[in-house]
Amino acid sequence: MARPRVFVSSTYYDLKHVRSALESFIESLGYEPILSEKGDIAFTPEVPLDESCYREVKNADILVLVVGGRYGSERSTAGKVPPKSFFERYESVTKLEYKSAVAQDIPIYVFVERQVYAEYQTYLRNKGRTDITYAHVDSANVFVLIEEILAQPRNNPVREFDRYEDIEIWLREQWAGLFRELLHRATASKQIATLQSQVSGVAEVANTLRVYLEEVVQKVAPAQGSKLVSDETARLEEALRQSKLLANRFVQWCTDLLEIPPEDVVHALVAATAFADLGEKLAGRLKGPEREHMLRNVVPQNTAAFRDANAARRQLGRPEFEDKPLGDQLELREARPERPARSRK
Repeated sequence: MARPRVFVSSTYYDLKHVRSALESFIESLGYEPILSEKGDIAFTPEVPLDESCYREVKNADILVLVVGGRYGSERSTAGKVPPKSFFERYESVTKLEYKSAVAQDIPIYVFVERQVYAEYQTYLRNKGRTDITYAHVDSANVFVLIEEILAQPRNNPVREFDRYEDIEIWLREQWAGLFRELLHRATASKQIATLQSQVSGVAEVANTLRVYLEEVVQKVAPAQGSKLVSDETARLEEALRQSKLLANRFVQWCTDLLEIPPEDVVHALVAATAFADLGEKLAGRLKGPEREHMLRNVVPQNTAAFRDANAARRQLGRPEFEDKPLGDQLELREARPERPARSRK
């Protein structure tokens, strides 16, 4: 049976203990870990070693990227070049592995050492300056990589870590949630197919009833016939619109999974002025821990929810939301008091 293939990308010497622990964890889940130092990559003699890594990323199902204080060696196509200065830009093997995963649009999970991320905040406040010494990274390109990851509109969850255990706990939760979402989608697809069939049937019934109604009313009460036909036609069209709205995947998700009454979902869709505001309005109709999860992690950051919510807005005669999903981004923390920077050896 085919197993999910998880590519672990990072520099080696400073993070080899993390890579080894990740390998054991991935195997314990029944997945297939891919690490270059373990012989999991098929290297071919006609291409450089790092090119084989980029190719292997394209065959993976998930990428786990761990960012520490080292940026890594330059890609092979650069040839033999002298060592780079701290602020000189170049593409490392690790960065290009990440970019290969982005190009394939496979799920990506990024972990950044906490002390490195703290210095990244200092870097952001001092961009363009080359007279600052950073204590925890060997190249400013580490900060450039983090900045590029956070700038992605989606598929860029970033997590700080102090210990390897922080990585394992978060990956276990994320992959369990991903599996649950896949199960829900499979169930929802069957329900949608059934509802679409029912909606088509309702449309046919509505058309037939309208024809019968016009014929009968014109003969029985010709004076009031036109108004009665018009009123009943409007009522049938409203019923059809409601049926289509209930078949919308976003509305279904809110009503079935979160157990929000359909009228409350419709009210939130109509009242929200922006997509980012929709999660707040829906969360206000929940009780318990679902509120925080809904507000922070589901609606504002979900591209599929954005698409389906806009489809529902169109059915309700409302303009589409113009803002975009936030994407899974690292929450910015309050700036901590900076320690005196040490000289970089």
